[in-house]
Amino acid sequence: MLLCLLGLFCGLAAFAGEFAGESVEGFAGESVEGIAMESVGDIARESVGGFAGESVGDFARESVGDYAGDSVGGIAREYVGDYAGDSVGDFAGEPLIPVEKAVVLGDEREDIYLPIMKGRRVAVFSNHSGIVGDRSEGLLYPAGRIGDFVSGSIVPAAAGGSNFSVEESSLLEASLLAPFGTPAPDADSVIYGPHILDLLLSRGVNVTAIFSPEHGFRGDADAGQSVSSSVDAATGVPILSLYSKGDHIPSAEDMSKFDLLVVDIQDVGLRYYTYYITMHHLMEACAIYGKTMLILDRPNPNGFYVDGPVLDLRFKSGIGWLPIPTVHGMTLGELALLIQGEGWLDCQGKSLDLQVVPCLNYRHSTLYRLLRAPSPNLKDMKSIYLYSSTCCFEGTVFTAGRGTDWPFTIYGCPDASPDPSWPVFRFTPRSMPGALKPRYQGQECLGRNLRDLPFEDILRQGIDLRFVEDAFRSVGSSPDFFQPNNAFEKRVGVDWIARMLLDGFSSADIEARWQPDIEAFKALRRPYLLYPEE
Repeated sequence: MLLCLLGLFCGLAAFAGEFAGESVEGFAGESVEGIAMESVGDIARESVGGFAGESVGDFARESVGDYAGDSVGGIAREYVGDYAGDSVGDFAGEPLIPVEKAVVLGDEREDIYLPIMKGRRVAVFSNHSGIVGDRSEGLLYPAGRIGDFVSGSIVPAAAGGSNFSVEESSLLEASLLAPFGTPAPDADSVIYGPHILDLLLSRGVNVTAIFSPEHGFRGDADAGQSVSSSVDAATGVPILSLYSKGDHIPSAEDMSKFDLLVVDIQDVGLRYYTYYITMHHLMEACAIYGKTMLILDRPNPNGFYVDGPVLDLRFKSGIGWLPIPTVHGMTLGELALLIQGEGWLDCQGKSLDLQVVPCLNYRHSTLYRLLRAPSPNLKDMKSIYLYSSTCCFEGTVFTAGRGTDWPFTIYGCPDASPDPSWPVFRFTPRSMPGALKPRYQGQECLGRNLRDLPFEDILRQGIDLRFVEDAFRSVGSSPDFFQPNNAFEKRVGVDWIARMLLDGFSSADIEARWQPDIEAFKALRRPYLLYPEE
């Protein structure tokens, strides 16, 4: 139960949960998502020292024994239903999820992973998000009825109905719009544990290197920006940037520095969010050089649905690497198992020793609220939920709001003539950390503000191409709407969406076309899932 999936593919003996999955980083200059944020510096490494070693015992370690320990020895998939999933339905009548049912992250389960590290040189793939037990003080979103989002049974607010009370809805909206780094409105305080690097060092683990992805170890660099390797000032551990050169692949010298690679990083579950690509590259390197990869799994905040077309590999790039939908609905641990199991690793015929430490009390229907920005331009939960719809604009003449306080929750351009039936929103991008040279800097843009969209509508809709359709029409339905060099296709993953827009098809027609892709992918991924889907 604790080390999930032992042997799903390679029978990996001693440790129940060894699985494959390559790590791959995002690529040069094309990173799409908004990531990092100003608060990164506040919570990334400076705060680490303040919490190192203290809070671990408070919320990370005891919790395992409290409600997880009995499951040790079971087989991966069983424990989830036994200990975790029931919480969604069980607490439907209560306003909040209690502490004893809160999600336990893989990095909180020291009893599982520390023995594996004993006597080995350890490298860490992480960034500012690698905080152990990164969650509010026992409170997530209001519990109950969460599975309704997945089933599509929510009554649209516009139709006068809602599955949430007025009080719950206001709580949710406040939580969604609250900038990361501030306590959620449903919690008296925020618990920040130690960074995984500090925790491992405090436990006597021989950490010899840190691998950092796009945006750097502190998560504050621009999308695609080159970040030099360095040394962590607090610990003296070398930081090996995988964004200091063009191919983002670790060198033989880098790989010689460790025996086991720990992966602890917050992903958001979209094909163009580059952390999984970095993980994929690291997976291949670990296989080639005979290293073990150990993934300390984390919830996917977009793990409650699957949506969008599957990537046509003609458009494979640093912002789209695998034949998966735009929203794949998997954790990094699950995705790694899929990658290995489907033979997507290019590792010279060698096998990868992959192990996954799963979360406890997590289901794919869980609405998991992050406490920190996973990257500079995803600044709140609403941006994370809208990202699957608005990132497409980065392949068009429109901006998705980089250089503002609301990236990926707004869109516009200077020459737009928005639909008069929708309120027009005006904004002017400016230089700021994480967006030093944003598109249309200093120019007023006309477009839409999506921040007032009802929470329930966003979750039910998933990818909403109505925004792209609206923008396309606001500039005269011209082919000039799309940027050159297949920039739009690299984000959406196929060429037929642009063609259908140009041919006059509606967003509903386009979304209907990718539904078979979704169903086929759900069937493909099912053997690799570690957590119940509902």
